[in-house]
Amino acid sequence: MQLAGPDYPAPAKLNLFLHVVGRRADGYHLLQSAFALIDAADRLRFAVREDGGIRRVSDLPGVAAEADLVVRAARLLKEHTGTALGADIEVDKRLPLGGGVGGGSSDAATTLIALNRLWGTGVSRPDLQSLGARLGADVPFFVFGRNAWVEGVGERLTPLDLPPAWYLVLVPPVAVPTREIFAAPELTRDTEPLKMEDFSAHEQQGRFRNDLEAVVAARYPAVASHLAWLAARGGGRLTGSGACVFARFEDRVSAERVLRELPGPMTGFVARGLEQHPLRDL
Repeated sequence: MQLAGPDYPAPAKLNLFLHVVGRRADGYHLLQSAFALIDAADRLRFAVREDGGIRRVSDLPGVAAEADLVVRAARLLKEHTGTALGADIEVDKRLPLGGGVGGGSSDAATTLIALNRLWGTGVSRPDLQSLGARLGADVPFFVFGRNAWVEGVGERLTPLDLPPAWYLVLVPPVAVPTREIFAAPELTRDTEPLKMEDFSAHEQQGRFRNDLEAVVAARYPAVASHLAWLAARGGGRLTGSGACVFARFEDRVSAERVLRELPGPMTGFVARGLEQHPLRDL
């Protein structure tokens, strides 16, 4: 079923680095990261229902509608506001599942933002971020709508200005469960906290790295081979807990030149870095 009306984008993000700096008593990991929005995106459509029902009207293999973050986000906003309205939701899934680019979280954030407008419920952005935190650690970032320095369990967000960039993102043919990687006994959890002022988007090596990368590469050979391919061309990095890996370029032409070198079994795409979420001013 295809709904009429405008598309609402749900852009991906990349972790320019990801440090695990500690662990809370409740088991949640304390992180530092720089999140960069890119223009690769899922697309969502919504149709307001007068009967209060919430339905996902598109198929998404492997993700039951009742477990989908877009359905959960819509129901959470409905419960929070007490609106009598509902919605049909269509998800055009373009971002890889289990890729570490935040697709499901971004879909949830776009659902909160779009339905808050379509339902006329008037919830503030900070309150939408708080609702989003109940759905997943990355959802508040996408509602926040700016490139950000991220701390805590993902809830402490500081706007981060990044220079223009293009990214080559490779998509290994595996889905990496985030929970498995954070539970790994070999994961380093005591990286020294750093200051935002120390960070440069150009510093992809040295003090800034992805602490999850060695764990993921050891457990998923396909991720390791994609990282090795990028390393032979200047270096790359895992985003989030993977499986996607990426390299940064100054311009689109350079990124697309390397994309054309990909051997047949490998797939990827080129994306532009965004200054802010397309729905930031909605």
